[in-house]
This record gives sequence, C-alpha cells and structure tokens, in this order.
Amino acid sequence: MTDLIHLLPRLDGMKVIVIDGRSGSGKTTLSSMLAKELNASVVHMDDFFLPLSLRSEERLSEPGGNVHYERFMEEVLPFIRSGKPFSYRPFDCSSMDYSDDQVVIDKSVVIVEGAYSLHPLFGHYYDFSIFLDIDEENQIRRIEERSGKEKAEVFRSRWIPLEEQYIKAFSIMEKADLILSGDVVSL
Repeated sequence: MTDLIHLLPRLDGMKVIVIDGRSGSGKTTLSSMLAKELNASVVHMDDFFLPLSLRSEERLSEPGGNVHYERFMEEVLPFIRSGKPFSYRPFDCSSMDYSDDQVVIDKSVVIVEGAYSLHPLFGHYYDFSIFLDIDEENQIRRIEERSGKEKAEVFRSRWIPLEEQYIKAFSIMEKADLILSGDVVSL
C-alpha cells in the first residue's frame, strides 16, 4: 500500500481519485484501503445502479449506459470539489429502490470507485485515475466467492459484457493514469 501511495500525485488541497476496473478486480477493497490511508471519503458507483424504469434495450446497448450517469452528474459532480459535505441517494440493488441519503464527509480527498467511474460524460473531474484489471478466470472466481455461483453466472452473461463494451468503446484503460493488476489487491 505504501508503494501505491507514493505513486499518487502530491495531494495538496481538494483532490479526487477515481478507481475504475473490471468486476471482481478489487476496486471497493482498494478504495477502502486508500480511504483509510489518506483519510478520504468514498463515493461508490454501485450506488448509481440503473433502476429498472430506465433499463431499456436502447439504454443498455449504449456503452456505459448501465449506470445512472444523469443522477451522478446531478448529485455528485457539482459538489465533489466543494470541500463541503454533500449527500446523494444510493440505489439499493437488493430492494431495487433508493435508500437513505449517503453523506460524504468533508475531506480533502474523495475517492470515486466502481465500474463506469471514468465515463466520458463525466469529463475530467479527477486528479488521478486507476484502472484495476483482472483475468477472466480470477474474475469469475472472485465473483463466485463474493456472490455465489448463481449471481456469478448473471455477471458472466449480462454485467461483464456491458462493462467490456464500455471499456473498449471509450478506451478506458488507455485513459487511466495507472493500471494495476487486481491480483495485487487482496480481498
């Protein structure tokens, strides 16, 4: 972790770090570790899961359309550099509804983690970006360990292809300041 901290740019003033990457690569784990080391707040892209009412065939065929980017642009982007607390409404996938407001504490570093966090619609809102890569075998193994075989099959057949479409269409890996193997992030 210390080696990774040294790779980050000097964090003077309000800074935003983005961690994008493939499912199961360790984005949430890495963001938690960095948040602890840097005393940072974390915004999870999973909180911007696309609600059923917006999941049309047209929307899901759009690269990066599997995230509620409109809500992220409305509830997070305008405030992320304000240095003041702000809140957004996380979407709870298990209840398929919005949960209570998530308060982002006033910290000098904010980490945005999750697939689609480097979506080009968001512009260059960050100071440093990390992409976590993982090979398919380890990806599926980790998803199975985390969510079970049944949900891993849903990831394999539905969510992973949508992520891959986004990564390829927008050259996400090439846009990242740093690419790390998810193997270095112990879950």
